[in-house]
Amino acid sequence: MKTPERIDLDLDQVDALLKRVETGSLQDGDYQIIKAMVETIHLLSRSVDQKATSIKRLLRMLFGERTEKLKDVIKTKDPSAKPGTSSEDTSDKKDKPKGHGRNAAVEYTGADQINVSHETLKPGDNCSGCLKGKLYEMKVPKFVVRITGKAPLHATVYRMQKLRCNLCGEIFKATPPDGVGEEKYDEASGAMIALLKYGSGMPFNRLEQLQASIGVPLPASTQWEIAEQVANRIYPVYEELKRQAAQDDVIYNDDTTMKILALMQNSDDPSERKGIFTTGILSTLNDRKIALFCTGRKHAGENMVDLLEKRQTDRSPPIQMCDALSRNMPQALKTILANCLAHSRRKFVDVASSFPEPCLYVLESLAEVYKNDKIAKEQHMTADQRLAFHQRESGPVMDKLKIRLANQLDQNEVEPNSGLGQAISYMLNHWKQLTLFLQEPNAPLDNNLCEQALKRAILHRKNAMFYKTEHGAYIGDLFMSLIHTCKLSGVNAFDYLTVLQRHRSELFKHPEKWLPWNYNPSDSSATA
Repeated sequence: MKTPERIDLDLDQVDALLKRVETGSLQDGDYQIIKAMVETIHLLSRSVDQKATSIKRLLRMLFGERTEKLKDVIKTKDPSAKPGTSSEDTSDKKDKPKGHGRNAAVEYTGADQINVSHETLKPGDNCSGCLKGKLYEMKVPKFVVRITGKAPLHATVYRMQKLRCNLCGEIFKATPPDGVGEEKYDEASGAMIALLKYGSGMPFNRLEQLQASIGVPLPASTQWEIAEQVANRIYPVYEELKRQAAQDDVIYNDDTTMKILALMQNSDDPSERKGIFTTGILSTLNDRKIALFCTGRKHAGENMVDLLEKRQTDRSPPIQMCDALSRNMPQALKTILANCLAHSRRKFVDVASSFPEPCLYVLESLAEVYKNDKIAKEQHMTADQRLAFHQRESGPVMDKLKIRLANQLDQNEVEPNSGLGQAISYMLNHWKQLTLFLQEPNAPLDNNLCEQALKRAILHRKNAMFYKTEHGAYIGDLFMSLIHTCKLSGVNAFDYLTVLQRHRSELFKHPEKWLPWNYNPSDSSATA
């Protein structure tokens, strides 16, 4: 819409115009004034809606979105209802009863396990109650859980007795107990430092203060030296993860900003790129998932090119899931592109308060698609079965949605430049990529897995603020990749990092045997 023509009126002229409108005695030029008023009101209304949407996005960036669930975005409808139905048409569902909030004893997989036998009885003894039966051991014992507090890194001081001859002066020292080792910091301490720093976002200085307060000093500089030493011992596994991820069927990627002080201080050249990113890459092959992080000047698309160059030439192009940002696309290599449906949905969530009815239909339609995808996962469908199920159940829903959105633009029901119009245009312009799950097996609906992985890098940025050097960024990427891959594989990251260091000689020879899914915690070794 064009900017209205500027017409300056004082209050007396406005009052005179209103009287002429009331009496029906309009004069020449009144039409242009009224038209300019209407256009101005429309322009202001649209600007307010756009500003409100921008403010909502800014608040979400600053404080995070608490929820995007349909029942909270638009509270006049039941999110379980099908598109076009009212909440009265659906039966009330009972809320699932809440649990007691306690963890079962079997959840304490990292706890010390101590078996306690009965003081006086054993299996096979006569029952002291009825005096007739025989006792047998029950499969499920009684569990008692006791939790004690301890420093993240605990120290043991061995006071080695020294004896000296009063005649010859020879000194005799006590022999250290077995298992003490030669190094001051063992493998477990290095694993704990890495896990606290790169897995939980605790800066070195903060851990230094904590350790000092409980009487076990651990300077920040020492922590960095230990973390660097651990990385030097296990980095072949990180490189092997990259090679394995390049062969997977589906690869997700996205970016978040990061700071590297060394790059920021050397950015005087105007031709040099200023942006610094942490790229999150998450690949899947059947049920196996790999998470990778890469920090530097390169954006997500360029890091994807580096990764896919490791892909075997006889493999077909992978499915790439990302949002529609151009820098996420690998320009030099071919992938089967899928765009994030949740990203497109979020555009309607942002304007739902201004356009509740049109947005409600879109959100309810997408809710049906996500419901179908959940059913496919719960029934453990194969990739081909999931594709056929979506084509049968989700295909008609998406076809109706596309027709409705196109009609709204074609019939001028929605202004193209409004927030709703832009959301509709985005979805229609990327329709093929957004609906790849209706065309290709294994195609995901959204990029949520990668965005969840990137939260680990965002947590580090929030607490540590920056990396000092590119080498420090590489160390962070290595540990975040291993830690998050362990989480995706259901592996104890602390034990895994500890075992890798203890078997570093074997690891350097065959890193493929020491990946998280090959890790066997029962015997602290890797399987072939």
